Amino acid sequence: MLCGENGAEGRDLCRACAEALPWNGSACLRCALPLPAPGTCGACLQRPPPLAETHAVFVYGFPLDRLVPRFKFHNDLAAGRLLSELMLQGVSGLSRPSALVPVPLHESRLRQRGYDQARELAKPLARALQVPLLSEVLVRTRATAPQSELDAGARQRNLRRAFEVRADAALPDHVAMVDDVMTTGATLEAAAKRLRRAGVARVDAWVCARVP
Repeated sequence: MLCGENGAEGRDLCRACAEALPWNGSACLRCALPLPAPGTCGACLQRPPPLAETHAVFVYGFPLDRLVPRFKFHNDLAAGRLLSELMLQGVSGLSRPSALVPVPLHESRLRQRGYDQARELAKPLARALQVPLLSEVLVRTRATAPQSELDAGARQRNLRRAFEVRADAALPDHVAMVDDVMTTGATLEAAAKRLRRAGVARVDAWVCARVP
């Protein structure tokens, strides 16, 4: 998938590229920020997020910075399949939620892109872990500006009232949201707040990569 060599262990990734993967092995339990030792970072101790746990399988860097844009912006669903397979390796030992909830795109962006990258990551995870995929319960109600173009404060303002939970949604007590990349966590926190208000007791986040 990256270098053109033969894949190994049944994946579209050779052994050398697999060894280069930046696994996020030591991170804050609440926001997945890479740390020298596992624990809770100072920011999360001062202001606990609405997420009970956040797990980012990788730190955003090579080769994730090649694979994620290909998947997210260039219709490379094979790259998405590989990323989901790698995510499964990283989350399979975690506390099992009752359902997975992909972080949704707004319908206008979904029409433009043709697919929802978070849903494409979540579908194979749900099948492999044998948990329900609730892809319709969380709705993005506003076409917000791309978070990557904003600073931290603007990201928070950009996401006000951006998510709603369907009124008829049947939600379990424990869900894990799925997304591709986490930067400040503003999107995940905004979505988690809506799920908590709708009655979900515990909301976790599983993301492919965390920007340090």
